Formats: sequence, structure tokens, C-alpha cells
Amino acid sequence: MTRLAEDDIPATWEAASLLLDEYRQHYGANPAPEAAATWLREQIDAARARVYLAVSADRRPTGEDGTVDGICTVTVVPAALTLRSAWLVRDLYVRPAARRRGVARSLLEAVVDDAAANGAHRLSLQTESDNARALELYSRIGFEPLPGVTVMDNIL
Repeated sequence: MTRLAEDDIPATWEAASLLLDEYRQHYGANPAPEAAATWLREQIDAARARVYLAVSADRRPTGEDGTVDGICTVTVVPAALTLRSAWLVRDLYVRPAARRRGVARSLLEAVVDDAAANGAHRLSLQTESDNARALELYSRIGFEPLPGVTVMDNIL
């Protein structure tokens, strides 16, 4: 696992952007690789997101050989009541050919470790209530439903 950094080589950025766009398409968005690349760069540059990549252990991504198998985006937000931070897993995607190999688990464990090392109060995520495989994985890693919490949206 690696965390995408401003000074990573262009091929790493390209591979991350292409996988992010693949994730978007998985959920019905139109292909937009250039827009995904721009968005990703803006999030990192503005320190609004941390991006974790599942990279083959034997080589760095080249952007065209599929060495990036998974991506996880995380937002770190202030938690005023505890005077610490809350980490929110926003996106988690594993390439279909790499599924059922522990990639998602490894990505999440890297995020859990990083959040703990950085003094986070809480690490949260959300998924569709019928996503049984994801819910099973999240439970095994230690995530639990929060009773009495309702997620609400105001789509602008």
C-alpha cells in the first residue's frame, strides 16, 4: 500500500486517475479521465483528501500495466467535541480482476493504521445497505453500525 503524494511520478498519478475514473464508471458516471485527473490533483493539492493505492509489491505503477489494483480516498475533518479529527472513507474500489485477494482489506487496514497513528478520534465509512460483501468486510475490520445515526444529504 502507498499513499499518493504530490511528488509522485506522473505515471503514478495517471494510474490513480484512471482507476478513479473506472470506479466512477462502475457507479454509472460517464468516462471522464481528464476531469478525474484534475479533480484528484485538486483534492491532494488542497489537502482535502488522502488517497491510498494498492500497488503491486514488485514494481511502481506505470499507468498502463495495471499495477494499481485498488484505490481508497479519505477525508480528514475536525471533530470539535473531542478536539481531534474524524477520518471518513469516501471511496473504495478494487479492480474486478484483483477482487477476492485481500486488496480492499489491505487498503482499509492501511487507512486504519494511518488514522490511529495520526490521533484520529473516529474512522467512518458508508456503503449501500445491500452491499453484503462490503458490509461483511467492514465488520471483520472492526466497523460497526452507529445506532441512532441518520445520514442525510442535500444535493446541490
